[in-house]
Amino acid sequence: MEILPAVDMLGGRVVRLLQGDYGAVTDYGDSPAEQVAAWRRAGAEWVHIIDLDGARTGQPDAELWREVTGRGAAVQWGGGIRGAEEAAAAFAAGIARVIMGTAAVWEPSRLTEATEAAEAAEAADGSPERVVAAVDVKDGRAVGRGWLEEGRELESVVESVLEAGVTALLVTAVRRDGTMRGPDWELLSRVRRLAPQAYVQAAGGIAGMDDLRRLSEAGMDGAVVGRALYEGAVDLTEALALFA
Repeated sequence: MEILPAVDMLGGRVVRLLQGDYGAVTDYGDSPAEQVAAWRRAGAEWVHIIDLDGARTGQPDAELWREVTGRGAAVQWGGGIRGAEEAAAAFAAGIARVIMGTAAVWEPSRLTEATEAAEAAEAADGSPERVVAAVDVKDGRAVGRGWLEEGRELESVVESVLEAGVTALLVTAVRRDGTMRGPDWELLSRVRRLAPQAYVQAAGGIAGMDDLRRLSEAGMDGAVVGRALYEGAVDLTEALALFA
């Protein structure tokens, strides 16, 4: 199972939101690029970055792409990637994977266009999963646009994503995000049943090593870990060694 340390950015700073609430911010530092470098020094091969401003406005901060990709770790980037044009620009700047959430919910055809852009770009890291559909679930529905909407039925979104040709899903339980109350096991089981062959990452609520072990046992292919790392509940080097 891949372990991906999270770097969420808001206003150019490293933060964590509580349950996706832009008004409930914990600040962890002022340099996303330096945080990427720190996770790389701890052994991370991948880093998961979310541009929260981009997620809210639909405009990714392209200036940061080259800065964060120059720190030695492969970057999985989300926030403001709404179509093939943004995806192609991100790949050209060195981003290894792009995450698309709003498109996954409302315009899955844009996912198909983004996968075509990915095929046209050379994957330096060799990863076949260059486009990741964000299945962010809040109150039982899949949401996009920075989690600030009512969303669509989960089953319909997963079906649409798979039909669009995307085989990688990032599943986030919004109400668990930033809480360290443990993952939403029922949600993850539902998605695993709906997409048995997909590459599935879990996010939201991870509190410690026991949660990571259980995620691996539940068949998750990746785990995005945020607050548990920043608060010291998970040691990244130890986690990477356990699931190497």
